[in-house]
Amino acid sequence: MSDQNPLFIPGPTNIPDRLRAAMNVQTRDHRAPDFVETLTPVLEQTKTVFGTVDGQIITFPASGTGGWEAAICNTLSPGDKVLVARYGMFSHRWIDLCQRHELDVQIIECAWGSGAPADKFEAALTADTDHKIKAVLVTHNETATGVKSDIGRVRDAMNAASHPAMLFVDCVSSLASMEFKMDDWGVDIAVSGSQKGFMLATGMAILGVSPKALDAMQNAKLHRTFFDFRDMLGANAEGSFPYTPPLQLIYGMRESLKMLFEEGLQNVYARHFRLAEGVRRAVQAWGLELVAQGPELYSDTVSAIYVPEGFDSNALTDQAFNAYGVSFGIGLGEMNGKAFRIGHLGSLTDVMVLSGLATMEMAMADLDYPIELGSGVAAAQDHLRKHRASLILTAA
Repeated sequence: MSDQNPLFIPGPTNIPDRLRAAMNVQTRDHRAPDFVETLTPVLEQTKTVFGTVDGQIITFPASGTGGWEAAICNTLSPGDKVLVARYGMFSHRWIDLCQRHELDVQIIECAWGSGAPADKFEAALTADTDHKIKAVLVTHNETATGVKSDIGRVRDAMNAASHPAMLFVDCVSSLASMEFKMDDWGVDIAVSGSQKGFMLATGMAILGVSPKALDAMQNAKLHRTFFDFRDMLGANAEGSFPYTPPLQLIYGMRESLKMLFEEGLQNVYARHFRLAEGVRRAVQAWGLELVAQGPELYSDTVSAIYVPEGFDSNALTDQAFNAYGVSFGIGLGEMNGKAFRIGHLGSLTDVMVLSGLATMEMAMADLDYPIELGSGVAAAQDHLRKHRASLILTAA
């Protein structure tokens, strides 16, 4: 029966039955005339979630990592310089990908638990008087540390430096869960995926691409074949794919967009904040600390939580899984053994989150953590009840 328990990892997320049904379709002809009636509206409607009017939506059969690779391969050339801060596992992996593609990567080292350093970006860009830096790469939501960075501040810093570099943003674990303003923030490529806020199976990288990035594509010299924007855009214009598409995911994406718009994007974002705040109240009641260094950095999709000195976070997540059949996120990179993660994004309700908190309390009690059973759940209940009541009164 453990397969009925919800996941509390920061992705892939729980797939609602409605979306599982939407993806459970027989193979169809993706070159048939009616495929355009499915694909074109999906691409157009996805712009709303990215917060773009001017950008193009480009998808590939891949995870978010494929989206990272597509972003750089279509816009940059060997030896080009990019500026990126390392403050978590996923910013680190993007750095590694750029280095493997023989880009000149200028790295700003930051403490894990901090966010994108807008002031240091501004200083580095101001010093780059020859404009050798072609792109600034930022992880919007660092999944390893539960940190959300302020992309608007990064754009302001770039503008203050009067620098023409493009802005690339990894929003894999934030899009469709937290507000994203691609046009307002001047983002040139935003990279996401199907398996997080869109609540689908893994297998579709989803990118928002600005006109400026499409212009850069014309002179980019990095090799690309499978991830070529030109091939995909040309085929999409005809309502098709340059190769076999992930058909089931496209049908799922169509239904996912319906679900998001039915709830209302602002309500989706408010729900994620409410659930995240409930988790944060529980963490405080347990006497534990978040990895994120301050409230302005708190993610609404994942909380990374330090375990007390002398405890192993991997043993804790193993206990939750082995004893109760529930998965929580392990500590990644520098957080390995030091912190566990509670994913609270996608298809989740107040009741589901409370079940996860109760499970984690049992696992901690099993391992003699200095916590009181029920303390975190009660703190979260108090927050969720009060906030839910205010929402009902507002609606009335």
